[in-house]
Amino acid sequence: MEIVRRKTVTVWVGGVPVGSDYPIVVQSMTNTDTADVAATTQQVAELAQAGSEIVRITVNNREAAKAVPEIRRRLDDLGW
Repeated sequence: MEIVRRKTVTVWVGGVPVGSDYPIVVQSMTNTDTADVAATTQQVAELAQAGSEIVRITVNNREAAKAVPEIRRRLDDLGW
């Protein structure tokens, strides 16, 4: 069975190409409170370890927005 893909424009999410003729990307979304830095960092790392190439987090308020740089720093420290 041949799967016919629609023509799409490539969008880059960080260094990951999405769309066009690129392979399908495994992506996930956290279900933690983003302001809970430790829980969100752990869940992102677990999802990445499980094979997610893109992990999305909710930034639905100022507290969550303020947590993002610390989450990024901790993920960098973990090698993600």
